Amino acid sequence: MISNTQQIEMRTISSLKPYAGNARTHSKKQIKQIAASIQRFGFTNPVLVSNEGEIIAGHGRVMAAKEIGLSTVPTLKLSHLSPAERRAYVLADNKLALNAGWDSEILAIELQALIDVDFDVSLTGFSLAETDLVLDQAGERSAEEVAPADVVPEPPATPVSRRGDLWSLGRHRLLCGDARSRTDYGLLLGNEPVDLVFTDPPYNVPIDGHVSGLGTMRHREFAMASGEMSREAFTNFLTQTLSLAASVCRDGAIAFICIDWRHMGELLEAGAASFTELKNMCVWNKTNGGMGTFYRSKHELVFVFKVGTVPLVSEIPAAIGPTSGIIPGSAA
Repeated sequence: MISNTQQIEMRTISSLKPYAGNARTHSKKQIKQIAASIQRFGFTNPVLVSNEGEIIAGHGRVMAAKEIGLSTVPTLKLSHLSPAERRAYVLADNKLALNAGWDSEILAIELQALIDVDFDVSLTGFSLAETDLVLDQAGERSAEEVAPADVVPEPPATPVSRRGDLWSLGRHRLLCGDARSRTDYGLLLGNEPVDLVFTDPPYNVPIDGHVSGLGTMRHREFAMASGEMSREAFTNFLTQTLSLAASVCRDGAIAFICIDWRHMGELLEAGAASFTELKNMCVWNKTNGGMGTFYRSKHELVFVFKVGTVPLVSEIPAAIGPTSGIIPGSAA
């Protein structure tokens, strides 16, 4: 039994000797996962060693430490174990953890909670494919039964924000308005031309099953373009809102338009009708994959358009978009 007098000791990796009879193998992929965990959470689990510095438990952690360039690791001596007990413990340390199971419902909730806050779930050791499987299976089980925590309350009878509300936030202005309305653009901008647009319009896909997960974080459907529009109707919707955005831009302005892969065709058609030139397409590499597709998308497509023909502007004094102005397609 470990006594209270035993203490964790920092030792150089070069002074430690792997146990020749260690039957547990570690793939390069697992070592990289352990290394990423150490970098994010720290070396939280000391390496167990004999008095002679032979590793009893922690071979993978030592290999991961080498991978990220550590020269020393925390160790704990198991001086009380006999040679036979050390040999048995090497096996037990690896095998006992494998004998544990998972509460699939709790596991799904915990993984979804990490996704909701954009935490890199791969640091848990679960791959994106494994996460997909856990969440999909949990979704099938919960399809007929909604947990109390997931019940979305009814919106208040009197909303706090109303159409036409304009807030002044230092150098920024925030308007509760409709991007289909030229009047709302004028209320927000006055006579000030826009140099840059960054907008994330509704994707014409349902929020439920594509954005909302299994935990307490739920999202309402958009007022429009939430999966109910035909291809032609959605193209017209995008053309109307983006054309208005382009009309308040100065010559040479740039517009960044986010879109889901399902409707990039409609956006390209609307963009060609609204802007002067397609400059490029960016891909936002996200931490975690989203919901609702055969391959869980771990990216966002951002199409880049230009207004006018003059060289690109270098200063951006005014911008419209979901965080600093009018959101195309939103309605109070």
